[in-house]
Amino acid sequence: KKKVNYSEVLSPNFSKRNKKIKYIIIHYTGTNSLSEALDIFKDKNSQVSCHWLISKRGKLYKIVDEKNVAWHAGDSFWKGERMLNNNSIGIELDNIGHGFKYNIFSNIQMRVLERLLKSLIYKYNIKKQNVLAHSDISPDRKLDPGELFNWNRLGKKNLAYYPRVKKYEIKDIFFKIGDRNSEIRMVKKKLKKIGYKCSQNNYFDLHFKLVIEAFQRRFFPEKINGIIDDKVYSRIIDVSKNA
Repeated sequence: KKKVNYSEVLSPNFSKRNKKIKYIIIHYTGTNSLSEALDIFKDKNSQVSCHWLISKRGKLYKIVDEKNVAWHAGDSFWKGERMLNNNSIGIELDNIGHGFKYNIFSNIQMRVLERLLKSLIYKYNIKKQNVLAHSDISPDRKLDPGELFNWNRLGKKNLAYYPRVKKYEIKDIFFKIGDRNSEIRMVKKKLKKIGYKCSQNNYFDLHFKLVIEAFQRRFFPEKINGIIDDKVYSRIIDVSKNA
């Protein structure tokens, strides 16, 4: 297997791992520069770290050894599990994040990510459904890596779960915040099957709107509005089938 080359900039922010690695969580740094991100990871007062960081130019940095827990996911939930730091690997991509200069991830950065993912998936036998966005596991707090991250590209290479979009004949669906409807409960069940944290009532509240936005960022990036229409509804059906 091709060896992944990297530089070490080790962080003091880690704890002992006592759970099997099951997930890979992808983030963006949300900093103005690579050096700013590295400074945060090196600062013990920041209480933040990751396992791997990839610069815009495709340079790979090891921040925390994989045998230890890095502090990247925070308060998180997926498929009934909480606090995903304990059983995940965190990968940060150098990107300023949402706001005025939010930009696509460079091709070289994506290529290095693909090599790293291939190696991690093989090493820890990780299901492609368990390669996740930070926004998937913390939809009420996080937006990263965001709608400009190319999940479709990873899906085509079998490095993440991104089912093909299918066309469904469905009735005129339109649900938004404040609505109550038994169909909303059905949609919540499908999203819960995928892994998202959803209450099981029939009310479209603020938390559910944020879950829909996280789903759109990940699986339907052309429109992020927290509204369920025919297209979003059919995309939820696509994704839930093999989740």
